[in-house]
Amino acid sequence: MRLVVFDVDGTLVDSQGLILTAMDSAFAGAGLAPLPREQVLSIVGLSLPVAVAHLLPGALPDQQDRVVEGYKTAYAAARAAQAAPLYPGVAACLDRLAARDDLLLAVATGKSRRGLDAVIATHGWQGRFISLQTADGHPSKPHPSMLHAAMSDAGVGPADAVMIGDTSFDMQMAGNAGMAGFGVAWGYHTRDALIQTGAARIFDDFASLTQAIEEWSA
Repeated sequence: MRLVVFDVDGTLVDSQGLILTAMDSAFAGAGLAPLPREQVLSIVGLSLPVAVAHLLPGALPDQQDRVVEGYKTAYAAARAAQAAPLYPGVAACLDRLAARDDLLLAVATGKSRRGLDAVIATHGWQGRFISLQTADGHPSKPHPSMLHAAMSDAGVGPADAVMIGDTSFDMQMAGNAGMAGFGVAWGYHTRDALIQTGAARIFDDFASLTQAIEEWSA
């Protein structure tokens, strides 16, 4: 068996609109000016408290906590109003891979379990993934804890697993776990950042990614 682990935000789901709206609201609620779009998107994939600490390195802990809590509230409200869309080709990719009896699918995301559950419910992915690893139970990416847990759930080793993600944190996490990392170019970090952090390959669409996964698992 082979294991394919997917990131969520920026890889399967284009949630940048929700993320930017929620972060602007959280900063405003803490009496802070909004940050540039590129700076906010640069921390996508990190666990929320770690992400906020990166954005506000000089802030006092209570101010960082206010931003964290404000973000959670604003994101939940924005998500309830309109779900983030899937990237083109996601559904076909997951359907094709799930139909194979030699592949297992998993998720490793900086989202909370509540946030991941909402995405799964929205898109009807219940039972699609053998392992669901979130920021609630692990250190932030790029620590390999989430990938270690996913491999344990699937009963495979690093040589039989691959991480699919859009950020340098995903590629670093894969390397730290001893597995390959496939980068996707449609997310929130640049192609150069993915290359510099160890991406084995980088893909421009889900059709080419799906083909590469099938070739890797053959």
